[in-house]
Amino acid sequence: MVKYEEDYVLNSRGKKLFTCSWKPEEQQEPKAMIFLCHGYGMESSITMNSTAIRLVNAGFVVYGIDYEGHGKSGGLNGYIQNFNHLVDDVSSHFSSICEKEENKGKMRFLMGESMGGAVVLLLARKKPEFWDGAVLVAPMCKLAEEIKPHPMVIKFLTKLTRVIPTWKIVPSNDIIDVAFKESHIRKQVRENEYCYKGRPRLKTAHQLLTTSLDLEKNLHQVEMPFIVLHGEDDKVTDKDVSKLLYEVSSSSDKTFKLYPNMWHGLLYGESPQNLEIVFGDIIGWLNERATNQRIEPELKHL
Repeated sequence: MVKYEEDYVLNSRGKKLFTCSWKPEEQQEPKAMIFLCHGYGMESSITMNSTAIRLVNAGFVVYGIDYEGHGKSGGLNGYIQNFNHLVDDVSSHFSSICEKEENKGKMRFLMGESMGGAVVLLLARKKPEFWDGAVLVAPMCKLAEEIKPHPMVIKFLTKLTRVIPTWKIVPSNDIIDVAFKESHIRKQVRENEYCYKGRPRLKTAHQLLTTSLDLEKNLHQVEMPFIVLHGEDDKVTDKDVSKLLYEVSSSSDKTFKLYPNMWHGLLYGESPQNLEIVFGDIIGWLNERATNQRIEPELKHL
């Protein structure tokens, strides 16, 4: 059985952020802590619930947070004014959990899907020695060409960002239609009142684009252990850049998985058979690296 809890924290700008956790009902020592970073327009408590339950049943404890402007958190729905502020909020909350007395010595893994993968990579850049590894699921290191507007349109909209940052006028395909292979999952996401479904707001789109360009240029800087997973038929984020991350990153412990005939939403948007394959790889990777005791950074280099 899984014990689920919800709470709210305040960020540095006074906005209430929704947080949640999934823990084993029995007081057993978890293999490690896993911190979930959801995708753009998504949220933690519903869309990431099945992922968290799988991880708890595999022996882990799981924590989530809804970013400002997402899910049950405060802020204008679907609006990202500054991606660095978003990362700082996540870093502050997750770090506070890790630094609790009862969690000292437990291993810490990040897990991010799509835009959440970008959040994970920036969390690791911010505190490189703090995290023990990451699971990157179709990470937003580059937006797929299929969903990006024409370069001239981007140039025009970038100028408008300074004037009407919150307007929902960015031309884009319906992300839900191209992200989730299973039609009943698309229906669930559409019916989830906490998921953002409008056109991207101007400033949000600009922040996503500039963040992905920054990450694409700095893939070589990634040092922590990671597994990156991507569907071969992904039309939201670029699978070739996930492969490039694997090839050029500085990490000495890295794994790349490319799944034929799978789409963007690998954690809950695929068939049950495909989900078993994906989670088999994720949990297998975590089990190999989750020891009972965390090695502190100064000891790693001895």
